[in-house]
Amino acid sequence: MMEEIARVVDYQQGWATVEVELKSACNHCASSENCGTSTIAKAFSVKTQRFSLPADKPCQQGDLLKVGLPESVIIKAAALVYLLPLFGLFMFAIFGHILAVGLDMNTNTSAMVFAVIGASIAWIIGKRLAAKLEAQASPVIIAYLGQEVGVISAHNG
Repeated sequence: MMEEIARVVDYQQGWATVEVELKSACNHCASSENCGTSTIAKAFSVKTQRFSLPADKPCQQGDLLKVGLPESVIIKAAALVYLLPLFGLFMFAIFGHILAVGLDMNTNTSAMVFAVIGASIAWIIGKRLAAKLEAQASPVIIAYLGQEVGVISAHNG
């Protein structure tokens, strides 16, 4: 299960509205200091996502919750986003090439045009399937962590 810490922004009648910071995968490896991609990732602000989920216990604004989403949902979403359009691209490119050979046309042009059409169709199908997957996949609360503890710093004045 993929886990993330979420902050409660609202609670009403058994539903907690939470906010999760979306983090980039960059800045977490040993090469982040010398990596161009990491530098670009640092330039963009941190984004947050809000959603509501059922809560067994009452929550207060500012409470921290550990929420989780099954890995199978993430793997399916990745397949829809990356593999399905790629599959459509290759299958339609092969079809375009075979069609062009049969009609004695330019095979490269036909393969490229059909590849774009195939990738576009597969992307549209993937987008619709992803919307259905998103409706079925709901994060769950794994743990109630309570309020965030602030740190008071002492300085010599």
